[in-house]
Amino acid sequence: MNNNYESLYQSSLEQPEQFWAAQAQAIDWFSPPVQILSQDEQGFYRWFKGGMLNSCHLALDYHVANGRAKQTALVYDSPVTGTIQRISYEQLLQQTARFAGALQNLGVQKGDTVVIYMPMIPQTVIAMLACARLGVVHSVVFGGFAPHELAVRIDDAQPKVVISASCGIEIDKVLPYKPLLDEALNIAQHQPQHTIIYQRDLLIADMQPQRDLDFQYLLNYATPVPCTPVEATDPLYILYTSGTTGKPKGVVRDNGGHAVALRFSLQHIYDVQAGDVFWAASDVGWVVGHSYIVYAPLITGCTTILYEGKPVKTPDAGAFWRVIAQHRVKVLFTAPTAFRAIRKEDPDGNFAQQYDLSSLQYLFLAGERCDPPTYYWAKELLNIPVIDHWWQTESGWPMVANMMGVEALPIKAGSSTRPVCGYHIDILSEEGDTLIANQTGYVAIKLPLPPGCLPTLWKDDARFRESYLSHFEGYYLTGDGGYIDDDGYVFIMGRVDDVINVAGHRLSTGEMEELVASHPAVAECAVVGVGDELRGQVPVGLVVLKDGITTPDQQVETELVQLIRQKIGAVAVFKRAIVVKRLPKTRSGKILRKIIRMIADGTPYQIPSTIDDPAILTEIHDALRG
Repeated sequence: MNNNYESLYQSSLEQPEQFWAAQAQAIDWFSPPVQILSQDEQGFYRWFKGGMLNSCHLALDYHVANGRAKQTALVYDSPVTGTIQRISYEQLLQQTARFAGALQNLGVQKGDTVVIYMPMIPQTVIAMLACARLGVVHSVVFGGFAPHELAVRIDDAQPKVVISASCGIEIDKVLPYKPLLDEALNIAQHQPQHTIIYQRDLLIADMQPQRDLDFQYLLNYATPVPCTPVEATDPLYILYTSGTTGKPKGVVRDNGGHAVALRFSLQHIYDVQAGDVFWAASDVGWVVGHSYIVYAPLITGCTTILYEGKPVKTPDAGAFWRVIAQHRVKVLFTAPTAFRAIRKEDPDGNFAQQYDLSSLQYLFLAGERCDPPTYYWAKELLNIPVIDHWWQTESGWPMVANMMGVEALPIKAGSSTRPVCGYHIDILSEEGDTLIANQTGYVAIKLPLPPGCLPTLWKDDARFRESYLSHFEGYYLTGDGGYIDDDGYVFIMGRVDDVINVAGHRLSTGEMEELVASHPAVAECAVVGVGDELRGQVPVGLVVLKDGITTPDQQVETELVQLIRQKIGAVAVFKRAIVVKRLPKTRSGKILRKIIRMIADGTPYQIPSTIDDPAILTEIHDALRG
């Protein structure tokens, strides 16, 4: 493999089929692809058509058959329960094959869907891989989501089975999952044939006869089953991401392109090889967890860390350093939010001095823009490369990064460095013209997208085209704004729509607005994402009350905060709903959300010529910053 970034990157753009055909040779195919790149009947690009494989085989069976049976595949490290468990490739394969057999006994088969609503425990990974083993499409829903959000996903995915657990743990608080699941199923129109519940010792859930089945019981009495061959273009999973309309979008990930891209990325971006210890400190409910806790490390033959805890308070700001030292982690991948939290509690980095961190070679940050103060603090504390990189749920793997496994390029704070192989990134104007260096515009990727990216949305080709492909002909619209400097470094400046990034979790302010507007006292509202030192962004609501409302403003705010928490979950961090007399609008009635954001963030702005009443901006400023 060429160890020069520029030549490798150019070859991926100039000869994409030859480039990705070469990368596909790292995968153990049941039968090789017939066509490397093709277009389906919708005109959407597909990779490795005709190839047959199985993602669970790549993650487990292949390694057991090739000398890694006794190597630790998964380290379950749970400071909230005081548990550390090391599971070998052989052990993980045995449990996965048996649980796949249990699912098969329930009539779950290739092409069916299963929703997984679980905490960070080994059974979650077993459930995901068992689905992959059968060619069943899994959809993992983050355990912190409220019943309404879970119900929406159940109705869209139409699962034959829902797999859950009796509870999760938030620092020192036990969170019962089963009541949330039961409420979601009461809301949902679609009803699964069964739910499977893993009973944790901390809390035993009440079970509903016939419908609810015990995870461990099914596993104990099942017979292992082999892998089901699937097409490269068959779906592996659905992962829902917030849409601007409030209805989540079901991002589809295929088997073939996903496996090839993740295998390529772990080696060439993260500089990780088989046998290394890799830790993505995220949650399996998010794309990082899918890609870099489960599939990429296991397909590569690494040891991956499954961490049930926080960067602070489990038990202190030294939690990450303890995990790195104890398990000899080579690469840590987390969100800037985690390091902001550690820095807030331990600004001098004293906890880091208490541990042997000599194994750690790289820190990768993603999920939101890494602010320069956090970057410099981490770099000075650890004295290793700190790599900010950028990608999305839709891409499934990094789009812009410093490819440390190819060539370490100079780092610029505030930039994710250069485009990753396969991604032809342009900055476009509103009219679709390519902008010159240092001009800010829409970040767009020229088609075809490389392997691993979403081929479409779950049962919604029209929305896929409308959301991503219709804005600029021949391009995928990322939804982010930014610029490329004279050295080709990409700077991502934030969302251009109303999806905000709260601690790496993409949430729709449009959906929050719909919920806020449903309150009987609210006449109209705007919810925008404003800058937050710890979380990157948090939502803030501006609310205009209906005439004649006598409810105190503080009570309305309290009720709205509770409403968002109930419908979306605490993950939204919605804590401010400010009552104002009116909202700034254009003469045509469009709410000036961008101006509201700029006022809240203290960013200089120009009063738009289209505003209906400039005086309102003073009122908004006083409300937000007074």
